[in-house]
Amino acid sequence: EKDAQVEKVAGNYQFVEGPVWNPEGFLLFSDIPANQIIKYTPGSVPTVFRTPSGNSNGLTYDRRGRLILCEHGNRRVSRVEADGSHTVLADNYEGKKLNSPNDVVVRSDGTIYFTDPPYGIPEGQKQELAFQGVFKISPGGKLSLLAKDFDRPNGIALSPDEKTLYVADSNRHHVRAFDVGRDGQISNGRIFAEMKSQRPGVPDGMRLDREGNVYAAGAGGVWVFDKTGNHLGTIAMSELPANCAWGDEDYRTLYLTARTALY
Repeated sequence: EKDAQVEKVAGNYQFVEGPVWNPEGFLLFSDIPANQIIKYTPGSVPTVFRTPSGNSNGLTYDRRGRLILCEHGNRRVSRVEADGSHTVLADNYEGKKLNSPNDVVVRSDGTIYFTDPPYGIPEGQKQELAFQGVFKISPGGKLSLLAKDFDRPNGIALSPDEKTLYVADSNRHHVRAFDVGRDGQISNGRIFAEMKSQRPGVPDGMRLDREGNVYAAGAGGVWVFDKTGNHLGTIAMSELPANCAWGDEDYRTLYLTARTALY
């Protein structure tokens, strides 16, 4: 809708990220420095859902309704089981610590894709991997490296038909697209959209709508592209957005995490 307004619904956070809608009627999002996951039910005051959160960043649910976290500070990807227990899905690759898993998406067969830039490596710890990768975790639990030619892989999203994987490369100010095979492997990497701007901000979290349009947080707001990479317009925001997620019962409301607030 051309006349849709951006509305602030909660604020006074440190740095919010990773919004995900739970079909039971609430949104979860991460406040990374506060080491918390916040729960927001429309019309009520937000509450702390989980702390400590491993300084979680990206959050998503798998098809079984289990929460998957990119633990930015603990340098791992984990899952909260139905009984509330915690399973570490990946914390090292070939014996070296992951950098700091950032964002995550799950395919309908249970394959998990995540990005691993070094933004969250705690002070005093070192980067052990010589690259910033995009990884997948197979439904059986095997971790595989898919791409290591990124500078700062960040937001990650799948197309509605799950045949295309999109990954933002923040420092290079573009979004790349890959074909996804049935085996979960990716191929035919290409630049999908350039997001260069004189304004502050870099390509970050992304979501797609049912038509296959891409909504990517970036300089000045959320940039919207059609499936061919044509820039349709930008949802202008007063605070720099880091990520977005569809929510509410009809999934027609776009929730935006932007620095200190949820919009």
